[in-house]
Amino acid sequence: MFSGSIPALVTPFRDGSIDEAAFRRLIDWQIDNGSSALVACGTTGEASTLSNAEHHRVIEICIEQAAGRVPVIAGCGSNDTRNALLHMTFSKKAGAAAGLCVAPYYNRPSQAGLIAHFSFLAENSDLPIVLYNVPARTVTDIEDETVVALVRKYPDRILAIKDASGDLSRVADHRMGIGRDFCQLSGNDELWLPHAAAGGRGCISVTANVAPALCAEFHEAIAANDLKLARQLNDRLFPLHYAMFSDASPAPVKYALSRVHDWMTDEVRLPLVKCSDKARNAVDDALASAGLL
Repeated sequence: MFSGSIPALVTPFRDGSIDEAAFRRLIDWQIDNGSSALVACGTTGEASTLSNAEHHRVIEICIEQAAGRVPVIAGCGSNDTRNALLHMTFSKKAGAAAGLCVAPYYNRPSQAGLIAHFSFLAENSDLPIVLYNVPARTVTDIEDETVVALVRKYPDRILAIKDASGDLSRVADHRMGIGRDFCQLSGNDELWLPHAAAGGRGCISVTANVAPALCAEFHEAIAANDLKLARQLNDRLFPLHYAMFSDASPAPVKYALSRVHDWMTDEVRLPLVKCSDKARNAVDDALASAGLL
């Protein structure tokens, strides 16, 4: 269902509110520059600071503006299973292609709890699910055996995984347990190339927010088995991947976007603050190295 360069979109703010005009321009720019799908209300979209009404409005705007040109994956994760279902129900009605569902954070459920959580969502919504494993943020790890069990149980519901565990062996583990057709997407920009070599289909990317054309070209080189070009582009993008996390994300990528577009601000919501001078310098250097400034 999904492949290629898929930006985990920021949610633009201006004076404390969602900047709808900037968000619509960002979506058009992403599609015009080769992004193959869009994620709204993921981690990079600061979903944890949005009210449910804001959360749903961001998803609605994204689907409206994409207008069927690319699929939209709606962030539907929550540490409250019933609230996750609420997001999935809304996203399905709004026209999302899938729901990105993170492992419940803070609660620290067991593997049995994870199976119960995702089973509840799969059985109570017909929106396809993209599992999202990011244990550095959630503490809870969706272990390989759990992923395999869930996909085998709900093969028509759980169609992909965004893996931000940093463990590349999982790509092969999932292929062996589920099959080669299972859609695996990297959740770590810096591991995109080796993840793809192991069998991944693309990346849900932070860097693609600010470098959509380069990231799309990078994926095309990988898909064409042009390793020489893929390495060249990877080298060009690599400083940017790290600069995006030189301070609490998404502050650096919002700063980067404000540097390349005068219609974007670097505003984030508390408890995040704008990135430090050191991070700004790292972002500026990386943008220049990538030829984006």
